[in-house]
Amino acid sequence: MPEVVFSVDQARSMRDQSHPGHNRWHPGIPAAASVRPGSEFRVECREWTDGQIGNNDSANDVRDVDLSPCHMLSGPIAVEGAEPGDLLVVDILDIGPVPQESGPKPGQGWGYTGIFAKQNGGGFLTDYYPDAYKAIWDFHGQQATSRHIPGVRFTGITHPGLFGTAPSPELLARWNRREQALIDTDPGRVPPLALPPLGEGVLAGTLSGDELAVVGREGARTVPPRENGGNHDIKNFTRGARVFYPVFVDGGLLSGGDLHFSQGDGEITFCGAIEMGGYIDFHVDLIKGGMEKYGVTTNPIFMPGNVEPRYTEFVSFIGISVDHGTDTNHYNDATLAYRNACLNAIEYLKTFGYSGEQAYLLLGAAPIEGRVSGVVDIPNACCSLYLPTAIFDFDIRPTSEGPRRADRGQCAVSS
Repeated sequence: MPEVVFSVDQARSMRDQSHPGHNRWHPGIPAAASVRPGSEFRVECREWTDGQIGNNDSANDVRDVDLSPCHMLSGPIAVEGAEPGDLLVVDILDIGPVPQESGPKPGQGWGYTGIFAKQNGGGFLTDYYPDAYKAIWDFHGQQATSRHIPGVRFTGITHPGLFGTAPSPELLARWNRREQALIDTDPGRVPPLALPPLGEGVLAGTLSGDELAVVGREGARTVPPRENGGNHDIKNFTRGARVFYPVFVDGGLLSGGDLHFSQGDGEITFCGAIEMGGYIDFHVDLIKGGMEKYGVTTNPIFMPGNVEPRYTEFVSFIGISVDHGTDTNHYNDATLAYRNACLNAIEYLKTFGYSGEQAYLLLGAAPIEGRVSGVVDIPNACCSLYLPTAIFDFDIRPTSEGPRRADRGQCAVSS
């Protein structure tokens, strides 16, 4: 096993670890460990909410989750010799739930998918599903099943939702300026347009007092992806993937977490993957001056992993950039088109007895494929969603006999 450079006791909060992690992006957070180029090492991770979600049949915990301490990240890990302008080469060697453990925390043999309430962040379809819901998934090796979405079993593409390098002070200031400008266009919006720095709930490794307060005032929230990587939620960041992260500060300061047992493209419920704690094994190296050499200026690049389930038959759903509720055409709006593809898939699954909420949760958790299929045929962008047929224990293909409707139970709901 590779050397563990950041360890996590899953029975304790990230704040109470032997070396605490952090939950903001800030160049002033000191490294928790240092590795050399060419090293292989293991990083252990808490589930992203730091254990706020339980293995039960109520979604009240999802409804009431406190987002101020999220995400809980492991690190930072300094890479010796890394300098601004370099590319940090990160290979994912292995990843999984907490090894050989069962217990009350996500990753200890189980995980969850949540639909966040509109008042607390919402999701891709929050105007259609504004309340909180949840599905618990049990792990069986590489496969997952859920008592809340019966009739489904699939192999996950396990991956980290979030990893990245620390921003420079100048880059951090740019993030804060542009995101505040976006917030100022509609400051009362629910859910908000972005999340500004927040002192409440801040964690910055071993920092305390005035140094911690500075991170609270300046540190960027971890919810979106940015130039440093961050919360990409790309399901193909899996075993065998290689990611080239830009370096903005000495040492690079690699951090991450938010491990997912499985996810559909888009992670559409916001907490849409199967969330868990666990471990991830890395190999790291450097390309000196790599940002200029390869024209990397705004975001990382990556080579997908070669380990994924082999689903070969799909029922696919199309969406176009039309608001069908008001019969309004939007110009080449791929977001609206993908939203319509998701809604069409949900309506289809409802004919088999699933509730809309169950179908929504399933599309966030199962390894569905989402594609931008056309953005040149004005005025309508076209997006598509590919749903594997083999994940169901009944036939979901359209036939002349009609759908096999049955009682599919219900997901966890909030009171």
